Amino acid sequence: MSATTASRILDYVKDQSSTFVSLTKALVEAESPSAEPESHDEVRRVLRLALAGVGYDSRESGVPNKPRHVFAVPANRPKRSRSQLLLGHYDTVWPVGTLNDRPFTVDGNVIHGPGTFDMKAGLAQIVLALGAIRDLDLKTPVVPIVFVNADEEIGSRTSTRYVRWLAEHADRTLVMEPALGQRGDIKTERKGIGRFTVTVYGKAAHAGLDPESGASAILELSHIIQRLFELNDVEQGITVNVGTVDGGIQPNVIAPHSKAVVDVRVPTVEAGEEIERIIHAIKPTTPNVRLHIEGRIGRPAMQSTPRNRQLWKLAKSAGEALGLELQETRAGGGSDGNTASQYTATLDGLGAVGDGAHAVHEHLLIDRTLERTALLTMLLTAPPIEN
Repeated sequence: MSATTASRILDYVKDQSSTFVSLTKALVEAESPSAEPESHDEVRRVLRLALAGVGYDSRESGVPNKPRHVFAVPANRPKRSRSQLLLGHYDTVWPVGTLNDRPFTVDGNVIHGPGTFDMKAGLAQIVLALGAIRDLDLKTPVVPIVFVNADEEIGSRTSTRYVRWLAEHADRTLVMEPALGQRGDIKTERKGIGRFTVTVYGKAAHAGLDPESGASAILELSHIIQRLFELNDVEQGITVNVGTVDGGIQPNVIAPHSKAVVDVRVPTVEAGEEIERIIHAIKPTTPNVRLHIEGRIGRPAMQSTPRNRQLWKLAKSAGEALGLELQETRAGGGSDGNTASQYTATLDGLGAVGDGAHAVHEHLLIDRTLERTALLTMLLTAPPIEN
């Protein structure tokens, strides 16, 4: 794309600063914690109205008082057209009422507030980018479609199947999760994430009168925990963490049961498959106990595949046209980009530039986030990716 067009896009987006702030404010003030889907009606109303304002028809999937997701396409979308997926979420980690203590505020170039950075500003960016395409009469060789889910922060339990299907049929996926760090790095890789639960069943007995007739589930779990921590390999980027432990009845009773919940992060799909195999193959060493192990790698790693590299190069080139020096990184956390990347070229971290995801100092920088909106607009006008 020419430098002249890039300049037009950047000027347009900067002129929309007040619109961006107003829409972000409306989305943030429609509080929408993942665990309270009954509170989500207002945020969907705001989002769907904004999408209609840039020429998009939308609909919802799901049932009342359960997570409901928003899917939007151009009102005049050509039949059988190739698509590119704009992917985001409107749920946050903050309970209803958080705004009473930390209201949405604008302090010069900085926006503060719960859910601003992760990731309601990213939804405002989508609307601004689609508005730029319409108002500047830009061509999109691949038609942008939008999917915004309601349960990303709790693992996309009801929405992963939609993400999977849409990504499988898309030329590429652009994920509006926030950028990483002070430089605003784009996420070209993400670790795979797994959750496992190890439950040990032993045999209760009086700890003082008849200890030998019991079988301690806690003793067995202590052995298993050590084996799990031995799977850590920092050099390879594999982390295994036993985050919670529970068990036993009373101090004077040999524990008949115990449980541990394990978080696993892996750099590749193959490493995830190997960790799954190892964990599920664990056998007890304490006599007369049995194990029940469940769980899996729920979000496979987003890797630096050839098609993902193509998309990164497009972003790098678009950034240069805008005068932006983009950097890439691997993120330790997961997103719906992990899922999309299994099926199509995927680029993550195209959202707000700021800091404080899931933290009380959550904020974003308006000027740099608007620059990323211009970058998004340019990517939406790019030619197809050969998957």
